[in-house]
Amino acid sequence: MEVKGSPRGGIGAGYKLAGLGGTFAAAIVGFTLGGWALDEWLGLTPLFTLVGMAVGAVGGFLNVYWKLQAEMQRDKVRNAKKKKGSS
Repeated sequence: MEVKGSPRGGIGAGYKLAGLGGTFAAAIVGFTLGGWALDEWLGLTPLFTLVGMAVGAVGGFLNVYWKLQAEMQRDKVRNAKKKKGSS
């Protein structure tokens, strides 16, 4: 995530990171609530709540990881184009 440039460049990067944190938290909360609802419906105690929490945590982490990898790849391409253009 490129922070250089205009003085407000870092704010955009901060919003992206906060958005990723919100996505991670929403995945955990959403899957946990879904597991809890399934437990209530089936009459099971914590089974699907815990499974939902684990699936949400793993899925949320992978989502954040893949988005950060894609952003870093875009930055590499952007920096390579800048270096090529300045030569």
